Amino acid sequence: MAADLLEQPVLGSRRLSNILVALMVTIGGIGFLFASLSSYLGRDLLPLGHPAGLVFVPQGLVMGLYSLAAALLATYLWAVITINVGSGSNRFDRSAGVVTISRRGFRQPISVEIPIKDIQAVKVEVRDGFNTRRRVSLRVRGRRDMPLTRVGEPLPLAQLEQDGAELARFLGVNLEGL
Repeated sequence: MAADLLEQPVLGSRRLSNILVALMVTIGGIGFLFASLSSYLGRDLLPLGHPAGLVFVPQGLVMGLYSLAAALLATYLWAVITINVGSGSNRFDRSAGVVTISRRGFRQPISVEIPIKDIQAVKVEVRDGFNTRRRVSLRVRGRRDMPLTRVGEPLPLAQLEQDGAELARFLGVNLEGL
């Protein structure tokens, strides 16, 4: 039974890099807010620089707008991290003859079922350069390629090749793209 089932977890947006970006945006937004308040009140609320010396209109006001934009962006980033958008699994069940790709969306879960007989090949795509792409996808009859790997940090080539070969062997289809 276990030989007929392969399940691969997929990492979502709850990664250290995303947490660090959200933290930096939050801290920057708080800094802009204190700079704006310092220029309005005429007192230094920040230990660095001299924001009380800024003229409130237009400099302090613009700092306040920057803090508002940072607060909105940080709220979105923390919500995406909390929900863990993009996490899920790839489940390959030979006994049932179906592949289930499930991901956590922003508002609702996303699940796609594909009959194994419709899978033509496992495709490994490697594109280096400015817009790097390294992914494993399923070539499905009558549909676009279904990506299986996470978005974000590219996988090492050895790991990508190993994952693609293991999956192609398990499904009994060709491996394309190497």
